[in-house]
Parts: sequence; structure tokens; C-alpha cells
Amino acid sequence: MNTHAESLPVPRASLIHRGMHWMSRFNRLRLPQWTFSPLSWARALILPVLGMLAFLLFWQIGASQINTSLGQFPGPMETAREARGLYHEFLQEREKAAAFNFRQQERAAARLAEDPQADVQIRPYTGRPTFPDQIGTSLVTVMSGFLLASLIAVPLGVLIGLSSGLYASVNPLIQLLKPVSPLAWLPLVTLVVSAAYVSEDPLFAKSYLVSTITVMMCSLWPSLINTAVGVAGVDKDLVNVSRVLRLGWITHVRKIVLPSAVPMIFTGLRLSLGVAWMVLIAAEMLSQNPGLGKFVWDEFQNGNPQSLGRIMVAVLTIGLIGLVLDRGMLLLQRALSWDKSAITR
Repeated sequence: MNTHAESLPVPRASLIHRGMHWMSRFNRLRLPQWTFSPLSWARALILPVLGMLAFLLFWQIGASQINTSLGQFPGPMETAREARGLYHEFLQEREKAAAFNFRQQERAAARLAEDPQADVQIRPYTGRPTFPDQIGTSLVTVMSGFLLASLIAVPLGVLIGLSSGLYASVNPLIQLLKPVSPLAWLPLVTLVVSAAYVSEDPLFAKSYLVSTITVMMCSLWPSLINTAVGVAGVDKDLVNVSRVLRLGWITHVRKIVLPSAVPMIFTGLRLSLGVAWMVLIAAEMLSQNPGLGKFVWDEFQNGNPQSLGRIMVAVLTIGLIGLVLDRGMLLLQRALSWDKSAITR
């Protein structure tokens, strides 16, 4: 072995190459630099604001031309005034609840002072539900139905997507049940729940179960179909790699199928959540179950001059909540997707 050759200096070209290599690695490790782009800022801020202003202007002009049996159709200012009124009603109801509980505690303390062995009961406040209470009830119900639908649709969609024979046998049933309206399911679900859920001390109210089951039955189909399509469309090269590595069925699904099908699965989940929200409002209106749908129907039946404005507040609230739910699912998709460069909107 020639030891003299090992002590020779490294060529200059090799040093330059190594330096460029390490500099490129350093550049990749640097934090991303924020650049100001007037066009991107305009698209992100100015254009949505202009679109909203145009909508408000069109709404105001159109409302001023419409007269109903309850008065003039409410514009943006009248709707905002009714929204403030609903908020003040909420605060007044909370004050009544606090005063009711305080009086109960005073009476209970006085009774215990006279007789320490007395059986004192504190009853909950049973005032009328306010607008925020109705929102909370609808959100709990829609998320319950949506989660149940997802727990059924995603695993079943994976099985259907992996088996062409199972897909051929189940697809006619899916196409048969998918177009059924929630207004058709609701009477059947109500009768079944009333007959099967009989208890002296029920854990859940029957109205909650009826709305939840109706939402579940109507919202699982988009998730089921999109999951099956996404699983069936996994790249054949990835499937071949799984076969070469002899991955087990569970490992194949977890490592190959699910990461590849995430975009389609979340597309189905977002569609299902939107359907669930629409179905819930219709179910609450028809069955008079607590929630935003019942609030809209009650205001329509009241026929007060303020009813139109209150209904408009509810309509805008329903749309805003639907937007927030969809954006939340989009953020969850971006967090769980392995391809961070994919365009999601």
C-alpha cells in the first residue's frame, strides 16, 4: 500500500464540491423566508372583503324591494339589530338562571340550618332555551350523527374498495338508499326509537336519538363512496411493492392504502359533514326537536314583526357554522395528509 498517496492534499475541485454540498444542505435547513407579494395579499384579504361588501349591498337593495305579510324583508342592519336582541335575551336568561339557583341555595342553607338531616334537592333551571342554547344543541347532535356515520362509512368503504366482489354486491344497496330524503327517514326513525327506547330513566332524550340517527343514515353515503373509490384507486406500483415486501393485510392497509386514499376519504368526510348539517336543520324543523331548525320554525309560526329578522340571523348562523365545520375538516386533512404539497381548498 502506498502511504505517500494517502498524505497527498485533497484536490481543490473536491473541496469546492464538498463545500457546495454542505451549503446546499444548510440552505435546506433554513427557516422559510416570508416574502411580501401584493397580489397574494390582495387575493387573501381585499378580494374576499370586496365580495362580502358586494353581497351586503345586493342584500340591502333586494330587501328594500320586498314586502311580506310580516313587513319589509330585513336587510343587514335590521338583521344585526335582531342579533343583538337575541344576545341580550341570552344574557337576561342567564341572569334569571343565576338568580333562581341563588334562591335555591339560600332556601337550602336555611333549611339545613334548622334541620341538618333534611333532604335538600337543588332543581335545575328550566327556562326557555335561548338562541345560543339552540346552537349548542344542534352542534352536539350533528357531531354525534357525523361521528357515527364516519365510524361506519370509513371502515366499510375500505373493505369495499379492497374487494371488487364485495363492491359489486353492496353497490346496488348503496345506490338504493343514498337518494332517500331525510324527511322520509324521519317518521320511521321516530317510530322505531319510540318503540325500542323505553326507559324510566333514559340516558339520552328521544328527540336527540331521533335527530342523531336520521343524520347518521343520511350522511354516511358520501364518506362511504369516496373512501371506496380512493381505496380502489391506489397506485398499482404501491400495491406491487406491498406484495414484494409481503406485508400483512393490516400493515398493507395502514402503510399503503390509507395514506394514498386520505385525499378522497377527507373529500367524502367534508361532503358528509355538510350533508349532516343540512339534514339536521330539516329534521329539527319537521320533528320539532330542540335546535336551530326548531328555532326557525317557531319564529315562522310566531308571526311577529321581528320574526323575519330572527330567521335571517338563524340562516346566517347556519351558513357560518357550516363554513367553520368545513374549514375545520380541511385543516384536519392538511395535518393528517402525508403529501403537504398537495393543493387543498
